[in-house]
Amino acid sequence: MDIVLSPLPPDTALVQTLYSNHHRWLYELLRRRLSNACDAADLAHDIFVRVLKRPPVLACVVHQRSYLATIARGLCIDHWRRRQLEQAWLQALAARPEPLQPSPEQRAIIIETLYEVDAMLARLPQRVSAAFVLAQLHGMPYKAIAVEIGVSERMVKKYLAQALMHCAMLEAELDGLLVQ
Repeated sequence: MDIVLSPLPPDTALVQTLYSNHHRWLYELLRRRLSNACDAADLAHDIFVRVLKRPPVLACVVHQRSYLATIARGLCIDHWRRRQLEQAWLQALAARPEPLQPSPEQRAIIIETLYEVDAMLARLPQRVSAAFVLAQLHGMPYKAIAVEIGVSERMVKKYLAQALMHCAMLEAELDGLLVQ
């Protein structure tokens, strides 16, 4: 019995071409930016996974590299934000007594949740995010938040409702991920 290989779908062929033509260049770009070969390899892989999910329509090599570099820039920013968030968490954790330290599994879950909350806050409008942080992390009353961000108390209530709706959606999304 002969195995017949069908040609790759057009999108897959494009990604394969992008990968073979630009992977080395992209990896070196990321390695220089991140100063870490392992992180560079991971992000290069993530970039091509994204491209595979949503293949672009690119005419020439210059556009291809520009497209890949744009994705790389965004992923580097996300990477640095995640590291900064993780460092802040680890510093806060180091201040806790040994018996109150979470297990490694709990740490991983907490850090992943922090990433998701940070990403959710980044997707919110600036004032909504600011109102949420001031209320939830600093415990400020609505009136003080209104003065701080320069809006009415009514707007603060609307902003907090919007942020809480996003939290509920995030929780539902995370629950769905944990169930699957």
